[in-house]
Amino acid sequence: MIIITVTSLIGSVLIGGFLVQILQSAQNEQFIKILLAFSGGFLLSIGFIHFIPELYEHSSAQIGLFILLGFLIQLILEFFSGGIEHGHVHSHGGKNVIPFAVILALGAHALFEGMPLGNQLAGGDIATSQHHHENDFSLLLGIVFHRIPVAIALMTLLYQRELKPFVSWIILIAFAIISPIGMVIGYYGQNSLEGFDLDIILAIVVGMFLHISTTIIFETSENHKFNFIKLLSILFGFGLAYLLH
Repeated sequence: MIIITVTSLIGSVLIGGFLVQILQSAQNEQFIKILLAFSGGFLLSIGFIHFIPELYEHSSAQIGLFILLGFLIQLILEFFSGGIEHGHVHSHGGKNVIPFAVILALGAHALFEGMPLGNQLAGGDIATSQHHHENDFSLLLGIVFHRIPVAIALMTLLYQRELKPFVSWIILIAFAIISPIGMVIGYYGQNSLEGFDLDIILAIVVGMFLHISTTIIFETSENHKFNFIKLLSILFGFGLAYLLH
């Protein structure tokens, strides 16, 4: 399970990078929008029909404050990232200049989202309420589905900055391994932080997902209208999340 999780987290980012090389820039933009519409629908659905009900069932009534905190954290991160998490690729900035603010913001987000995966893996087969998410693939799928278009957007931005391909790939690989690092932190935190409600971390990540998914869904519209393919992508994301519930 650990190998599958790490491979999925790293592989999704590398796939995004390779897709940028395969597709033309105009195709990148359309492909990102379709993938984002799907991932936005999926993230919103698993949040509302899966994680939020379980968080309230197994955690304290104050868990909603941490969901809100995650929402606010993502709002702050997007101030520095320029909204690349939901497909905004801003080409302004100096040529051959590494976008450190974007990379750090994306890294912070990736670190957070990896932690609950580590908590799940550390839960093993212990049948306690604290580990009720342990055998759940929906969180991993939600992260993977979102990392592909984010990786496409990041690699597109790095190419627009005219960085050397070697530098661009080093940055992308560094981004790819941050979520596994967060997973390791969550794994050992599960075993060492006695008395700490680790669902707080999941609640923060769910809040971040809620911000990202709602922004994606509202911003995938052009002139406040969904085209048919984007609408189908969102509905497909809804449906897949429901089937996994």
